[in-house]
Amino acid sequence: KGGQNVNKVETGVRIKHIPSGIAVKCTQERSQSMNKALAMTRLKAQLLAIAQEQRLESIRAIRGDVVEASWGAQIRNYVMQPYKMVKDARTGFETSDVDGVLDGGEA
Repeated sequence: KGGQNVNKVETGVRIKHIPSGIAVKCTQERSQSMNKALAMTRLKAQLLAIAQEQRLESIRAIRGDVVEASWGAQIRNYVMQPYKMVKDARTGFETSDVDGVLDGGEA
């Protein structure tokens, strides 16, 4: 792949995606049609990567901070033995009426 044909202006291709402003230049092959196909492939790959990154960013914005379900990250603690107590970790509310809370009452 060389020779004088590579230096011709007619074989090189530059494609610009107007909405995003991304420009791709390809002078790798000897024919203009092959260079155009390669440039389009590269442009599509770049646009796909940008779209995927935007999609992941919107998913991250929807999810917010992910809290691990580990020890100490509970919302409510239920103690039934040796004493009875239900404590809401978010509000600090405590009650000894465990049966009432488990039946759907206060808390």
